[in-house]
Amino acid sequence: MDVMLFIIMFILGLTGSFFSGLLGIGGAIINYPLLLYVPSLVGLQPFSAHEVSSISMFQVFFASLSGVIAYQRKQRRTPHQKSYIHRGLVGYMGSSILVGSLIGGSVSGYLSEQVINLIYGILAVIAIVLMLIPSRGTIDSSDDLEFNKGIASVTAGAVGIVSGIVGAGGAFILIPIMLTVLRIPIRITIASSLAIVFISAIGGVLGKITGGNIPLEPIIYTVIGSLIGAALGSRVSSMINVKLLRYGLIVLIAFTAVKVWSTIL
Repeated sequence: MDVMLFIIMFILGLTGSFFSGLLGIGGAIINYPLLLYVPSLVGLQPFSAHEVSSISMFQVFFASLSGVIAYQRKQRRTPHQKSYIHRGLVGYMGSSILVGSLIGGSVSGYLSEQVINLIYGILAVIAIVLMLIPSRGTIDSSDDLEFNKGIASVTAGAVGIVSGIVGAGGAFILIPIMLTVLRIPIRITIASSLAIVFISAIGGVLGKITGGNIPLEPIIYTVIGSLIGAALGSRVSSMINVKLLRYGLIVLIAFTAVKVWSTIL
């Protein structure tokens, strides 16, 4: 085992997932630039964009699986509490995002590094904009929830394709769409998006396996760190005001987006 590789990948996985759990955003938008630039800065062999997207996708899969398991445990501890996962919403959006992420993950192996970096650059800009927009949506849920099934399916499929390419679950785009476009209540959005992102990660992982470029050892080390980081981030988020950290993260994403765009242009 390469001790240096283990330490760096563990720290990167822990750091990215910590902020993901802390701020409630998709971890890949943080992990992608960390995985792309940090290894070379500390003397390790740099990863290609294809390898970075694969590592990030596997990390999202295990992080979202951990989140689903945690949600199910919470439901078993409080059986009297209503589950806010809307099966119809998960059915329409989950099936579309599964197909989209499977396509994106498979296609990514045939794309150039420049194209993959371009897609990340676009997603980073979208993430910055969405993080600056205050969350909208009603808090209370409704038993007879109505939503536009066509828009839900099409938007989820599109999110799945681009997310599968760069190795993301798509939560940072999916949640604002559910709140502002589909007008889904907040509690249902949070719970249902967890299931939808997990389905997206399944498609993304299968697509990456089909497309190749799977650096197994770095993936294992990163996943170990991410599982610990996500749990720590979730605990810390309930104890501190993360507003300043959120704006700090915006600056960080903006910096990495500029760096990515500079390599493209």
